[in-house]
Amino acid sequence: MEIREITENNERLLLSPFASLSSETKGRKKGEKKCSIRTDFQRDRDRIIHSKAFRRLKHKTQVFISPENDHFRTRLTHTLEVAQISRTIARGLRLNEDLTEAIALGHDLGHTPFGHAGEEALNSVVSFGFKHNQQSLRVVEKLEGGGAGLNLTLEVLDGILNHTGDVDPFTLEGQIVKIADRIAYINHDIEDAIRAKIISENDLPYYPISKLGLTKSQRIETLVKDLIYSSQNSPKIKQSPEIKEAMDELRNFLFKRVYIDSPAKTQEYKAKEMITLLYHFYLKNPRKLPTETYIKIEKNNLERTICDFIAGMTDRYIVNIFKEHFIPKPWSLL
Repeated sequence: MEIREITENNERLLLSPFASLSSETKGRKKGEKKCSIRTDFQRDRDRIIHSKAFRRLKHKTQVFISPENDHFRTRLTHTLEVAQISRTIARGLRLNEDLTEAIALGHDLGHTPFGHAGEEALNSVVSFGFKHNQQSLRVVEKLEGGGAGLNLTLEVLDGILNHTGDVDPFTLEGQIVKIADRIAYINHDIEDAIRAKIISENDLPYYPISKLGLTKSQRIETLVKDLIYSSQNSPKIKQSPEIKEAMDELRNFLFKRVYIDSPAKTQEYKAKEMITLLYHFYLKNPRKLPTETYIKIEKNNLERTICDFIAGMTDRYIVNIFKEHFIPKPWSLL
């Protein structure tokens, strides 16, 4: 018996009846020979970790644009925190940790430079609109692997696409990631905002803090335990009404004090302007695109190609590209 088959047998014996079994995956769009060691969900996780898009997350904004302090979160550290929280919940519910981890690691692969400011900028200029969850799906289906995609299982694709928005993932593992994403960013954004002196601990609203805890560790523990206990033996991942209300109030506080019109947002108009100018520049001057990007125009179309190119940029790369096209260079005699 192969190692993969032993793992699949263990899943059938140990996991909840509501878990997604790797042996019963809905499969991939392109059939593949099974790995002798890893399950399909484990292979998906590994493909995501080894992708170029995953590596670029370390230089993409979470909330604070180009922070000088090394302790502020980036899109990569956010992703790792979501994966850790998600796995803890999945283990507590005896659901499939490998599937949960794969979805969590892939959920933000399509995020733009400069975080949600970049997402808003692209959404305002492209005719077809832009949402980072849809772009994450596009990354793993069409852009990675030299244009062939990563050929992930349908469970992972669904979890990535529906980690935000009105539609819930069809697996409980994907539903875990959807809530764990909020648990992670609410709590680490509070910590980063306090570090940046935008808010203090005394500013945090009394009701949610009294219910969830004063420290980040206490709040995450409360939220994770509540999710596990509320979802036991249930075909849906859910929070208790009281804890959900407290988390939602804390999230609303962050929107008012950190995400909108705070000192953390003073540079966002520059980021949006940079993306907008670059987009229109390439629309008028497609030959200025890198060769490997320019040759994709015929396969997609110009607007789609430019959108993919800009969305894939890191913060520092787009700044360098902007300088190249818009900042005059000093004259030198050759």
